[in-house]
Amino acid sequence: MTKSVQMAAMTVILLGLAACNTVQGAGQDLSVAGNTIAGEARQAR
Repeated sequence: MTKSVQMAAMTVILLGLAACNTVQGAGQDLSVAGNTIAGEARQAR
């Protein structure tokens, strides 16, 4: 990954975490992100 892509990804992650009001909300957001990534990986096979 290039530095600009890495920075963009980190910015999105940090903004997403900042939008969560609770640890539970953060966990749910990370779970959704993980499921999305897993689904994309399955489709790429």
